[in-house]
Amino acid sequence: MYNSVAEIVKTAIKQDKPIWELMLEQEIAYSRVSRAEVWAKMQRQLEVMLAAAKRGTTGDGVHSPTGLTGGEAAKMRKYRESGQGLTDETVLYAIENSIATNEVNAAMGLICATPTAGSSGTIPGVLFALQKKRGLTTDQMVAFLFCASAFGMVTANNAMIAGATGGCQAEVGSASGMAAAAAVEICGGSPTQAAEAFAMALSNLLGLVCDPVAGLVEIPCVKRNVVGSVNALAAADMALAGLENKIPADEVILAMKRIGKRLPAQLRETGLGGLAATPTGIKMKLKIFGQELDLD
Repeated sequence: MYNSVAEIVKTAIKQDKPIWELMLEQEIAYSRVSRAEVWAKMQRQLEVMLAAAKRGTTGDGVHSPTGLTGGEAAKMRKYRESGQGLTDETVLYAIENSIATNEVNAAMGLICATPTAGSSGTIPGVLFALQKKRGLTTDQMVAFLFCASAFGMVTANNAMIAGATGGCQAEVGSASGMAAAAAVEICGGSPTQAAEAFAMALSNLLGLVCDPVAGLVEIPCVKRNVVGSVNALAAADMALAGLENKIPADEVILAMKRIGKRLPAQLRETGLGGLAATPTGIKMKLKIFGQELDLD
């Protein structure tokens, strides 16, 4: 099993293989099943992502049981289709699909945790935007997910991917880095450039806290995934242009780990600090649960 981003990049260069292929081979060896079975399992994850994004953007979208979130992916779709967007079609499509996936999650629908439910919109946002822009095939999209998973695996094993242990930097931050790396590779970038994209994307979101209103994965989680998707596209473009992060990817991961350990409990998914502790956030919690917040 690969223990670092540096090891993955070194092996990819030495064996002249894409990162997604290395991850696929590792999974075959680890799970002791055929290549076809491993590929089919990842393709199923892709199908779940596609279905969630479609559900969230169809008609008026979906709404959560609490009423806190819903219908905004559909609004983004209509806005994108109007041609009045301030950014280009790719960015708007990423925003739309990122929101859609997280709204489906909040509505108790089926999503693929990438790497968590709270960050489930970041990677689909990037992937489906690239699918639309570059005409990616199903096989290319599956390869994208294998590449992303390689970076997610290293992050999870060397730091954390849960908001409860490291804040939202560990969830959306990790997902953004994973998406950026995979975007670079699927668009023809080198393993080194993929690692640089990952490092830049994660670096940009270091310190991001996890402060869900009422303790629910809705506000601000849905729109933070948008930040993750757009940040990933920017990092991928920078890496493909030849820009470097200067701080190696593995050191960025360890920095994220140290920051996460230093975050107070109120800013690690407890719903006791940040936006959750604002007057409006407290009112939302009281409306849903009828409970007072302990802010001490």
